[in-house]
Amino acid sequence: MDKSKAQVAEGIVSVAANALLFAVKFWAGMVTGSIALVADAWHTLSDSLTSIFVIFAAKLSARKADKEHPFGHGRWEQISSIFVALVLGIVAYDFMRNSITKFSNRESAVFGLFAIIITAVSILTKELLAQYAFYLARKTGNLVIKADAWHHRSDALSSVVVLIGIIVSIFFGEKFWWIDSVMGMIIALMLFYASYEITKEAITKLLGEEPDQGLKDRIQDEIVKKYGYDLYIHHIHMHNYVLHQELTMHIRMDKNKTIEEGHKTATYIEEMLMEKFNMSATIHVEPLI
Repeated sequence: MDKSKAQVAEGIVSVAANALLFAVKFWAGMVTGSIALVADAWHTLSDSLTSIFVIFAAKLSARKADKEHPFGHGRWEQISSIFVALVLGIVAYDFMRNSITKFSNRESAVFGLFAIIITAVSILTKELLAQYAFYLARKTGNLVIKADAWHHRSDALSSVVVLIGIIVSIFFGEKFWWIDSVMGMIIALMLFYASYEITKEAITKLLGEEPDQGLKDRIQDEIVKKYGYDLYIHHIHMHNYVLHQELTMHIRMDKNKTIEEGHKTATYIEEMLMEKFNMSATIHVEPLI
């Protein structure tokens, strides 16, 4: 599945669904007089703005390599995911601040019964959007889509808080006045954690990372298939440009081999890595002492 096309598709679906949800939530909030529902509607609209940025970033990352950017523009994916993670962090901070304020003022949530249906539909829709985005993220490994999936889930969680407030206010009255603010704090902590994880993963890829052991083992197996023995590969580094990946590695060979033989071996490994792993590679040959 193409990363860029998947990112654009997820963004378009997200913008359309969020715009519709905003209109429905805002209308329900005005009809019922619920400030919480109106606020939740504006939170949903913010998701549409983030998804527009997701579409924009997909267009940027899909651009081909040029003179100024010889490795392509794929790292826009990581940059965009950091932006979405930042938005998640801001949403989490807003949740935490409002929840603490409401708890300090001993405010309870009071909603009309009509809001239950609208809120339940919102939760279901946003979770379906999140599942759709998580599915695309798993298929493509796209960090931006994964970050946007968490943004969808943040809106679903905020609607859960609203729904719990509605049910508690209807069935339990003033006894559990604190439930809305406490749930808001819990969700804020969950969102802070999601923001941290997304940012950490994106920064790790931007800085460069050690290839996983599974990849190293597969490369070694391919070398053994060709030569029948291990060339002692080591010092493997990966430079991930998303749409283009560079691998550097050292191999140790019999010191009695000629320069030409070493060159042929390194060239074979480089061509094999491109053919079987879709990675460009630079091989450094060392004598086996």
